Amino acid sequence: MKITIYTDGSSRGNPGPGGWAATIIFPNNKVIELGGAEGHTTNNRMELTGILKALEYLKEHLGDATTVEIHSDSAYALNGATKWIYGWFKNNWLTAEGQPVANREIWEAIYQLTWFFKSKCDIIFTKVSGHSGVLGNERADLIATAFADGERILLFSGNVKEYERLLSDSVAHRKSSPETKAKSREQKNRSLIPAYSYVSMVGGMIETHRSWPDCEARVKGKSGAKFKKALSEEDEATIIASWTEGKMVS
Repeated sequence: MKITIYTDGSSRGNPGPGGWAATIIFPNNKVIELGGAEGHTTNNRMELTGILKALEYLKEHLGDATTVEIHSDSAYALNGATKWIYGWFKNNWLTAEGQPVANREIWEAIYQLTWFFKSKCDIIFTKVSGHSGVLGNERADLIATAFADGERILLFSGNVKEYERLLSDSVAHRKSSPETKAKSREQKNRSLIPAYSYVSMVGGMIETHRSWPDCEARVKGKSGAKFKKALSEEDEATIIASWTEGKMVS
């Protein structure tokens, strides 16, 4: 009597246009997909929104399920839901550094819904590797990115046998599409180009580094830390602008 969920989120620009997705598989072999878009958002916010929307839907459709398992490829969402959220709640939604928790209203709603479900069933959050061939995760990613890109996509509602065929067909088509192959080549080529610098963000503070060891020393073990290789001075400026506005840069 387990309900299995795959969620994902995407944004173009971070912040920029975004999309979220959730696929829900019920014990009676019924499957339903959820998805939506926001005009100006972040990837983390969309990851959380996918989880929140799935839980909100299940609150009205839990039935006799004894377990709810949510699969996500977002370390931010999973660590927040299983570890950080309890400390944030006790600390009046402030981080250990005394800063307001980002996306607080979504985290508060997830916190309340988590406790609602714990009184009725087991709720489990599970890490899944993105783009590793797990069809439920691949489908959720496809839905989220379609919404982020403003593309039309039909959300599925039906039985699991039909859904398995849809998953195989849609994921196979995506992997073979020219756009996907071009993106894969671009990512591979980028990894081969020597770094101009490395950009890191910890606690909202952005720094640039001339070597990877310097960047690694700053972000390693820091919750919510971000880092990325820049290929040029212009690329460095683009990364900083895409991450945030109005933050301190050193």
